[in-house]
Amino acid sequence: MLGSYFVFFAVLGILQVIFPNLDFLKYQQTELNALLTAEPWKFILLAVIIAPVLEEGMFRTLIKPSPKEFIFFLCSWILVGAAILVPVDVHWALKFGFLLLFIILIYFFLKQLIPRSIQYKACSFLNRNYVVIWMITAVTFGLVHISNYVDGFQIDILLFLMIVPRIIAGFYFGKIKIENKSMVWPIAMHAMNNATVLIFLIPKML
Repeated sequence: MLGSYFVFFAVLGILQVIFPNLDFLKYQQTELNALLTAEPWKFILLAVIIAPVLEEGMFRTLIKPSPKEFIFFLCSWILVGAAILVPVDVHWALKFGFLLLFIILIYFFLKQLIPRSIQYKACSFLNRNYVVIWMITAVTFGLVHISNYVDGFQIDILLFLMIVPRIIAGFYFGKIKIENKSMVWPIAMHAMNNATVLIFLIPKML
């Protein structure tokens, strides 16, 4: 993954020389940078723990899933919807605590509600088409991160270039899930990836 990053940024440097009018500073992660400055511990919690668990639940659980991972996939997306409904003025620690309890309850509820036959049929279909699912989830993972740069959804060449590293990451998170047959590894790899980025952002925290 690091090698792929190196190749991508080398190509990006070449593009900048060939097309000097490309403004790579046009889009900034303004909200994330503001959160990093105002509440660094909240940012670290989000980047290293919550985002890896939630985002891997939203995407990598569909790659060669077990029935438990299929339920985890459903819970992750329900949690995203529930998070939108929580008032913004609620303290972040209380909000995260509530959402943690909510996802645990939803998990056990869905596990009992959805018949085992349907769970196994869904997993069988996803396992047969795992390569296609792997590619689709990697690209979708990147596209979701457009919201880091702009409100709503839009796409242009610059925004696409901004999310290419996320598509690369999504590809390798899926690869390690396939090879190790466990969600622990993509979550850990995702956390390590985000933590590595945080190391370079330490000066902003000080």
